[in-house]
Amino acid sequence: MTDRPATREPAQPNLEQALNLPRIAIESTEPTLDEGRFAAKATIGHPVNVRTRIFTDGHDQLAAAVCWRQKGEETWRRARLKPVGNDWWEGSFTPTQVALHEFRIEAWWDLYETFRQELSKKYGAGVPVGLEAEEGRRHVEHAVKRAQGETRAVLEDAMNRIHHSHLIEEKISVLLSPEIAAAMEAADPHEHCSYSATYPLDVDRTRALFASWYELFPRSETDSPERHGTFADVIRRLPAIRDMGFDVLYFPPIHPIGRKHRKGRNNSLEAGPNDPGSPYAIGSEEGGHDAIHPELGSFEDFRTLVEAAAEHGLEIALDFAIQCSPDHPWLKEHPGWFAWRPDGSIKYAENPPKKYQDIVNVDFYAEESKPALWEALRDVVWLWVQNGVKMFRVDNPHTKPLPFWEWLIADIRARDPDVLFLAEAFTRPAMMARLGKVGFNQSYTYFTWRNTKQEMAEYLTELNRAPLRDCYRPNFFVNTPDINPFFLQTSGRPGFLIRAALATMGSGLWGMYSGFELCEGAPVPGKEEYLDSEKYEIRPRNYHAYGNIVWEIAQLNRIRRQNPALQTHLGFQEYACFNDNILYFGKRTADLSNFILIAVSMDPINAQEAHFELPLWEFGLPDSAQTYGEDLMNGHRWTWYGKTQFMRIEPWQLPFGIWRITPPGRDPDLPVGQ
Repeated sequence: MTDRPATREPAQPNLEQALNLPRIAIESTEPTLDEGRFAAKATIGHPVNVRTRIFTDGHDQLAAAVCWRQKGEETWRRARLKPVGNDWWEGSFTPTQVALHEFRIEAWWDLYETFRQELSKKYGAGVPVGLEAEEGRRHVEHAVKRAQGETRAVLEDAMNRIHHSHLIEEKISVLLSPEIAAAMEAADPHEHCSYSATYPLDVDRTRALFASWYELFPRSETDSPERHGTFADVIRRLPAIRDMGFDVLYFPPIHPIGRKHRKGRNNSLEAGPNDPGSPYAIGSEEGGHDAIHPELGSFEDFRTLVEAAAEHGLEIALDFAIQCSPDHPWLKEHPGWFAWRPDGSIKYAENPPKKYQDIVNVDFYAEESKPALWEALRDVVWLWVQNGVKMFRVDNPHTKPLPFWEWLIADIRARDPDVLFLAEAFTRPAMMARLGKVGFNQSYTYFTWRNTKQEMAEYLTELNRAPLRDCYRPNFFVNTPDINPFFLQTSGRPGFLIRAALATMGSGLWGMYSGFELCEGAPVPGKEEYLDSEKYEIRPRNYHAYGNIVWEIAQLNRIRRQNPALQTHLGFQEYACFNDNILYFGKRTADLSNFILIAVSMDPINAQEAHFELPLWEFGLPDSAQTYGEDLMNGHRWTWYGKTQFMRIEPWQLPFGIWRITPPGRDPDLPVGQ
């Protein structure tokens, strides 16, 4: 007989408990994840928009506030919420510290607003209100005793005017005035408060939301495939990466590479004597995850690189790949951390039909692994943090236990909240979202495989909705060493520009693997893999080769830096464009001071034309209004007349347009924010 889970019966309050239950209901609070089981994501300096449903019995008016604090603080900060209809209330607050926060909702009866609305109705209906005027005077009198400073002065003045007035109209005018309503709100005692649950909120630094990643293999920073590149070679390349507008420089694993079952060129099973092997086959007699491949340099050389990168505005990110070559020191030192087959051999990793004969996986729940393996992996991350690394791209996190990630990320970020983790998880939607919930600050996405207007619009819309909006920050990588998208294999230079525009404009986070700027796309026939893959050989490049898109990438990154609306994936809104091959959308700041329109042709071959609509209604303008436009790629400016406009996109010129729209009454020459 199997055990069955116990049935959870709803708790039935007894009379004494019922008498003490709150009468004000607070429900459906956002942003929250799984009723507070996980922390929603926020970014320092960015408003946290709060939405909740609040209601009670009867017709009395309610008031509400969102209260927040850094976890561990005693004092709550407060911001009033405003009703927006159908019992929904909204408001916001802006965190100023990178740390774990918490917030809750408070709601209470607004006695004066209740009185004020009743008085207004009666007075407007011609009902005698002498008694109500006295009731209002007493409300103000009690508030004076609580008030301080300017609020007290305003209320005392109101008391004097009510007291000295002999006309009921004058008294009612004082009691219904906006100034008195505001002062009474400031002096509200918040009596009989009801409270929501307290919800966690993880506040990250800016690069968790807005960053441009560039990936390269340090060993390929060389002028010859016969010479292994070094950290010093990477330093010489930093100015070029900076000038393209990137602020994160990411390396695949930089650790010693195993020799047993080393892969040869193009993933062949037999390696030649000079083949460098895959950097993901981590570990050799020179060391494991806590060591550096000797041909790259020393720890001192690495720290010099980190410092040099910082001088160029670049931050170094490392790959954290939890896998070992058969030569990894852990197999000798801690054989109990691995799963062994009945014949005494160890099973290499595989993802059918792919096989990875050069790596083996650890066993997180082997008896000897708990907790030693977990702590050893945590110590590896912390070692690199101590050497200046605050960003980690994690290889295949969805194949490792979720409890491990929840513990490790919390442990590391409790020591240093500036550390960020990017999940390289191309897997099921629920797992990708869960990785965000357990602590990953960013994630790879399905962007790579969204190629049509409808697919891209639907995906960007989904990322802007709960729950993904609150737990998942998408990093739009246009390519990776593992993924040579089919779209890029046949679309030529226009195709690379299309994907770059979609990535840079669609999300605050984007990334590219070196070679993309040269429009490299030669595939293994029939596969989304690169021919002559850099994972298995040293690949020097001429970054000035004819046909490169270096200038366009630099312009896209410049546009992102100069326009706050583009520094997040949030705020996407598709607008009408009457051509199924052109994706046309807008991104804007909350105050509409920065409003960007983007049109991208999804066709890399043919010219596309369309009539499209300017979103004049967003500014409260009529369909005939005049607005100013600016092409942010080339600086050209013009005046638009009316809502309906026309575009033509020629992919051999530029397969996209990025325009800043400015309404009348605002000088289009003013910098953003003025």
